Amino acid sequence: MDWGATITSVVVPDKHGVPGEVTLGFDDVVPYTDGRSPYFGCVAGRVANRTAQATFSVEGKEYSLAANNGANHLHGGNVGFDKQHWFCEAQSETSVTLALLSPDGDEGYPGQLLARVTYSLPSPTQLRIEYSAATDKPTPVNLTNHTYWNLRDGGRRNVLQHQVELSADLYTPVDEGSIPTGEVRAAAGAMALSKSRPIGEGLAEADNGMGYDHNYVLRSPLGDDGLRPCARVFEPDSGRWMAVRTDQPGVQFYTGNYLDGLEGRGGVLYARHHGFCLETQNFPDSANQSHFPSILLRPGQRYTHMTVHEFGASSLPPRGPY
Repeated sequence: MDWGATITSVVVPDKHGVPGEVTLGFDDVVPYTDGRSPYFGCVAGRVANRTAQATFSVEGKEYSLAANNGANHLHGGNVGFDKQHWFCEAQSETSVTLALLSPDGDEGYPGQLLARVTYSLPSPTQLRIEYSAATDKPTPVNLTNHTYWNLRDGGRRNVLQHQVELSADLYTPVDEGSIPTGEVRAAAGAMALSKSRPIGEGLAEADNGMGYDHNYVLRSPLGDDGLRPCARVFEPDSGRWMAVRTDQPGVQFYTGNYLDGLEGRGGVLYARHHGFCLETQNFPDSANQSHFPSILLRPGQRYTHMTVHEFGASSLPPRGPY
């Protein structure tokens, strides 16, 4: 959908070959545009995730952003990329390219930014997302897709039995406002997800019982295709699995902690933990954390980002590399 460059639906066969919805969403456009949508399926930007105190500095000049998440800035502000109309530049039977021109000063960000995203189906089992951006002034850029997944039934029930495995041994701890403390810590206990385990197993201990909403540091180097393993999720009832590869250094693993019974597709009520997100991106608050990978884009440079989701179904969890 051109509003927010939003993925509205993904249908995947289960282990019996029966197609089924695997994302959370709405039946019509209105809930996406009237403020009800909690970022379902959209592109989040100009800077996804949180920026501490809604401020950052570039070359000694401080910029103020909208404080739309307590004292902090979240997913591009009050009118981020998710709440804007993108222009369809090109489309085919298996791809669509959407573009957005974000003006200088948009939500407080410096520089005019031209952003593009291409969604494509390079094979019957793959969804590829490719982003690019260019600017005329130095500005931070960190784009991601915010689809909520539920491989069991598209959000009718919770995701606690989904088995998740992240290609990460480290994560960035956060404070009470979900802002990274600056530490990069070894994942242990409930936070250790480098071996497949049910999402519900560590949920009560993660983030003081709220659930997962943390950036994990991906460990693998880039492969010959320019991507690294990111995550694999298996849902035992349906047999559906999803493997994610990306060229980004991190992934925000979020377990729908703030879903509160919102009415979605088919009248389904999306309660807490009825979906999960795997938001491939740079680290949160990178604009204020000098030792995190830089998200500053300068004139003449080109921001690029690719993530590929691969889907399948089997009676047993998939093993081996992904």
